[in-house]
Order: sequence, then structure tokens, then C-alpha cells
Amino acid sequence: MKIIVRTLQGLEAVLADELQQLGCSEIQILTRAVACEADTKQLYAANCLLRTAIKVMVPLKEVVVRNEQQLYAAVKDIAWEEIFSIHQSFSVEGVVHSDIFRHSQYAALKSKDAIADRFRELTGKRPFVNPVSADIAIVIHIRQNILTILLDASGSSLHQRGYRVYPVEAPLNEVLAAGMVLLSGWDRQTTLVDPMCGSGTLLIEAAYLAGNIPPQSPDRKYCFQNWKTFDGSIWKQVQNEAKENIKLSQIPELIGFDKSIRCVNATKTNVEEAGLAGKINVERADFFQNKGHEGVFVITNPPYDERLKEDDIHLFYRQIGDTLKKNYQNTTTWIIGGNLGALKQIGLKPGKKISLLNGDIESGFYKFELYEGSRKNKSVDDADE
Repeated sequence: MKIIVRTLQGLEAVLADELQQLGCSEIQILTRAVACEADTKQLYAANCLLRTAIKVMVPLKEVVVRNEQQLYAAVKDIAWEEIFSIHQSFSVEGVVHSDIFRHSQYAALKSKDAIADRFRELTGKRPFVNPVSADIAIVIHIRQNILTILLDASGSSLHQRGYRVYPVEAPLNEVLAAGMVLLSGWDRQTTLVDPMCGSGTLLIEAAYLAGNIPPQSPDRKYCFQNWKTFDGSIWKQVQNEAKENIKLSQIPELIGFDKSIRCVNATKTNVEEAGLAGKINVERADFFQNKGHEGVFVITNPPYDERLKEDDIHLFYRQIGDTLKKNYQNTTTWIIGGNLGALKQIGLKPGKKISLLNGDIESGFYKFELYEGSRKNKSVDDADE
């Protein structure tokens, strides 16, 4: 079958690599998504094993529609009774980019009516619509006059891992954190440090990756489990193989610190909830005051307060650069920041620059290599080249 997997902007290539590792074929990179061919086992595995996936969807139909009557007919024509039963609830999400269909909610409403009417004509009853936690989730996507009807295999967004029970302000999206670790090229053996760890998301995702731990809880429920075609034996096989592949002993030293006691407590709580107690060292320390680490790998998301004046944020990033040069020699450091002007103030020439979207903020993910006498004194005047 064809599947479409949604992700965050900038992570499409990483997701494509993950799908290739699952054995999927005909991989095609789209905007904030990747399409591919998958069998049932790969579909199930995509939901519980992909680290950079937001949603996994199965297209049911693609057709040209020019008015609401054609939309209604196209949706009603699908044999929904072969997908779910009258006793199950369903929801319809409308995504519309069209001059013909201007309101996504209206397109979703017409689609709901078409599905309910088909069931009523067949059984005399209408299935229950549950917009919050439906058994069956359906997506109606209209771009101009092209209608695509998709089954949502995931249900709730796959970035919701379930371990972040103690959040802090502006926490890093779990999918973005996993994508950053994968993009960084970390070898999964070198000690990894996050000196401004916030709620610990980067460290937890790094530990999951190094230990080959599935990003989703084994107890998580997915919409594909509610389909009439669901194969429990294949799903059990996917779960058993995933469990057998876990290697906690492979997790290297992971260190997190933050000057905020609230962030330290949040990280410790989340680490324990993630099943990683004893695998990540967390302590309270100020990055600018700490003695630092040599020969490690650093990935961090410095705090950004929009109320800071430009001079303050530029000074803050200059201090980051000075601290790296002084206390983090022989180190590879990756920093994500939403203020490209401030990133230039670090005072190091980035070896690599990747554009990412952090929430709705266009951000730069920059690589800096720290080693004595070479690049550490070079400027970043050309950081935007």
C-alpha cells in the first residue's frame, strides 16, 4: 500500500532514511512529509518506531472535485463499512487549500454527512462522531480541485511520547529533538552533553536512539488497531521484535545540566518516566560558570526569551561562544536558535547550517567544531552566506 508520513519542516530527508531502514520502497520526499510503499508490517512499525514522524496516513482515494456535491459523492462512494463498523466512532479533519472550497470545517462536515448517510442507507443507523478521541480518524485534503481522502493510522500526534509529565516553558518538540540528534551525526558512543537541558527532551531522545528504544510507549493505542483489517498477529510480531532489539547497555554517558532547579527537577522526572533512570546524569549548574567538558558532543537549545532586548540576546550568545572556546575544547557542538543575528554573535564559523522550524519560528541548527588553535577564533560574519 502507499502511505504518507508527515513530519516537521527540515526533517524530510531524515524521515526518508528511517523509512528506508524499515524496508519501505518507492520513497518520495514531499513538503513536510514523505510518501512510500509499505506492507502491513511496515505500516504498523512506522507508527511505533519512526522517531521523526508526526502522523502515518493511508490514502484511500484521489479524485477531481469541482463542487460540494462531487465532494459528497466521492466520499460516500468509499466502502466505509469494510473499514469500520456502525458501533465505532469516527472523526473527519479537513485540510483545504483551494479557491473552490474555502472552508475546511465545511468540507469536513459534508464528508461526515456522506459517511454517516452511507451507513444509514446500509444499516438504518448513523455511526457516532467523536471529534476528540475517535476510533477511526479520516483526513479530507483538498488542494484546488484535487481531493485526497486518507485514513489516519496513528490517531494522536506521534510527537506525544508520553514521558514529558513535567513540562517547562517552550519545551522542544520531541520529533524535532530526535531529528536534531539524527541530523547531528552523533556516533551514539561519544559522551553527549546538553548544558541547557530544559525538560530533558534532547537527552531522552538521544538515549532512546542509542539504546534502540522505540520512541512510543508499548501501551500506546493507534487508530490502525481499530480497522476491520487489523492483523493482531503481525502487530504482536512488530512489538516483540522491537522489544528484542532494545540494548540499554549501548547507551553511552549522557549529561544534562541547567541553572534552573525547576528545569533540573523536570528533567529528572521525565527521565524516570521515560524508563531511563540511571542512564542520564542531571545536575544543577550554570553553563557559563561550569568547568566544562573536553572531547564530548554537545547538542543544545539555548533558552530564548522574546522579552529580551536585542543587546541582551546578542550578549547572551557571545557568552555562549566564549564559554565554548574556553571550556569545551576538542568538542563538536550543535546549537539551535531562532535568532540568526544572535547566532552570529557566538564568534565561531559554523561547519554546517541547517534550516529547521521550531514551533512557528524559523530557526538555524548550527554545527561548531572546537579544537585548539584552528577554528575557534574565526568569526561568523559570513554565517548567512
